Amino acid sequence: MESTVSTASSAVQTDTQAHVIAEVRGGIGWLTLNRPQALNALSLEMIRALSHALMAWQHDPEVHAVILRGEGGKALCAGGDIRFFHRAATAHDPQLITFFTEEYRLNHLIFSYAKPYIALMDGVVMGGGMGISQGASLRVVTERTRMAMPETNIGLFPDVGGGWFLARLPGHVGEYLGVTGQTIEAADALSVGLADCHVPAEALAAVVRRLRDGTWRSAGQIAACFTEAATDFDASNAVIAPHRAAIDACFSQASVPAVLAELAGSPDADWAAQTGQQMARRSPLMMAVTLEQIRRGRHTTLADELRRELDMMTHVFDAGDGIEGIRALAVDKDHAPKWRHPGIDAVREGEVVAFFVSPWRREQHPLVGLPD
Repeated sequence: MESTVSTASSAVQTDTQAHVIAEVRGGIGWLTLNRPQALNALSLEMIRALSHALMAWQHDPEVHAVILRGEGGKALCAGGDIRFFHRAATAHDPQLITFFTEEYRLNHLIFSYAKPYIALMDGVVMGGGMGISQGASLRVVTERTRMAMPETNIGLFPDVGGGWFLARLPGHVGEYLGVTGQTIEAADALSVGLADCHVPAEALAAVVRRLRDGTWRSAGQIAACFTEAATDFDASNAVIAPHRAAIDACFSQASVPAVLAELAGSPDADWAAQTGQQMARRSPLMMAVTLEQIRRGRHTTLADELRRELDMMTHVFDAGDGIEGIRALAVDKDHAPKWRHPGIDAVREGEVVAFFVSPWRREQHPLVGLPD
């Protein structure tokens, strides 16, 4: 894979086959994910290209803001390359941990970036796509946005800082989104703080054209182009606000079995039945791990959360359901995973706690250098 990074103020010609196109144009650093056939899913090479560009631009006086966007019109980024995860995990390839180590460094860089970083969250934004957008200073959604941390559906847990940013959502919405993997749209994203403004997709394209054709010397001017184009949004597809009381009542419970028991008696019966059916398809072990992860995430820094998530990744493919979940969804595509546990009642507390044991001494942790 090739990627071009330039600090020139004019448009840069780049290899159209690059999966990340990095260019400086009109005072803006543009990062375009260019893997539309895979919904811009992240490879290790893409992570490295994004990191390289961001570090090069961080102190470049010609770059006043960075804008992240996805090519293809269907997705900003659907997550990490899960087929690579499956191949690497089954082969015990050390590149797997290298992938997550470098991805989490990138996530931390974005959350702490010294310049305005604007994420255009148009289309599918899931998993790893959330990791490269939730740290943005301006998160723009459209009527096409489909957002989720869907990891429990494939036997994983919400990583890329998910245990930290989900834990900071109002009430117990974070537990709900993390445990169920529920997909939300613009209205819900805005209402719970996972997005900042709604710009219709057609208007967003016009804003991008304007920005790419102009010369900008102020980060405020750049951000204003989006906020001035912002409109009200359609709340008819909201899944959180209409059920917020039930979400908090159910997902405040101490354990996944207790959540399910509360769902069984919920007065919001239709929503509760649908949510229970949804959870029945998820990995029992990883739902329990995710609930514990988010609870711990309320009391930690982002850097510590990312270190914890790397610890968890060392367990999830050998002692968890990651290989089987990805096999069922993306390899054999039979959508019939055979989880390690037949149900949540078979999950033992010790199995959950084991996910939070680090294989490294603190001073030897691959992410020891992340500042708090």
